[in-house]
Amino acid sequence: MKVVIFCGGLGMRLREAGDDIPKPMVPIGSRPILWHLMKYYAHYGHKDFILCLGYRADAIKKYFLNYEETSSNDFVLSNGGREIELMNRDISDWRITFADTGVNANIGQRLMAVRNYLRGEDTFLANYADGLTDMHLPSVVDRFESGGKIANFVSVRPNLSFHAVSARPDGRVCEIKPVMETDLRVNCGFFLFRREIFDFMRPGEELVQEPFARLIEADQLLTYQHDGFTASMDTFKDKQHFDELYSRGRAPWEVWRKDAQATDAVAGAGPAPPLAADTGHEEKPGVRYNGADTFLSPVRVRPSEAPARVVPGLSSHASPLPTAASR
Repeated sequence: MKVVIFCGGLGMRLREAGDDIPKPMVPIGSRPILWHLMKYYAHYGHKDFILCLGYRADAIKKYFLNYEETSSNDFVLSNGGREIELMNRDISDWRITFADTGVNANIGQRLMAVRNYLRGEDTFLANYADGLTDMHLPSVVDRFESGGKIANFVSVRPNLSFHAVSARPDGRVCEIKPVMETDLRVNCGFFLFRREIFDFMRPGEELVQEPFARLIEADQLLTYQHDGFTASMDTFKDKQHFDELYSRGRAPWEVWRKDAQATDAVAGAGPAPPLAADTGHEEKPGVRYNGADTFLSPVRVRPSEAPARVVPGLSSHASPLPTAASR
């Protein structure tokens, strides 16, 4: 199943992390958040990516064109440095389509721009480029396929300190309680679409607004409610939170590590030893690389620079989300 990732974010509130870095390229450890997201999908067998590029598209292209395998994989250096034997690879089985979809385009426009690259696909995945999760993706796919609807998104409880208020028209308060204890959920992406989604879209429209309203009217929109880890990177404080989890070896989104440890334990080898806080990799037989050696080397759901990411039909008093065309 192909994976469309919206990579047009400007990252204006992340400028402390780097003045000229597009949002998907903000690093967690030695790899950008985009890589972590793609690694998540690849772990579950979805390795055909379409990147909808916008601001600083050149930086994303150059990163993968000059991808440095040695920064996250074991290798043997020999022959005076002229030969490198990689013990494993990260992205050798990934297929990536780089599509320039405009600097100022919104999410709906970006998706429409790559429609031709989705020909022949009955179902496809899509997502924002700045969020990570520990969610079991096959469960989401199975639920969607059995539901028979056209679209699905994942919704989570907003982990915010605001209080929700219920009041009568005359102002008398009926109830006040933490927003986390309400039934409110917000859209965090991780979309699944059937190809019929394009029948509900019009030029220039934002994906989660008019098209989702039409889907709701036609009873063709589902949500998968996830209560585990989900976090997104909007501010420098968010980046610090990701970095802290990663440096302590407690990155919940690294499902590829957890599954590898579980497999080792079942095989009778006992729990796998703690892994260093580098990027995850899949164990494979050694492969030789003879190319050039000039490579380039708690949980929040938040307001974003992107279009309003709220569950259609709900009004999130805790998280007003402005509409913009930066993701």
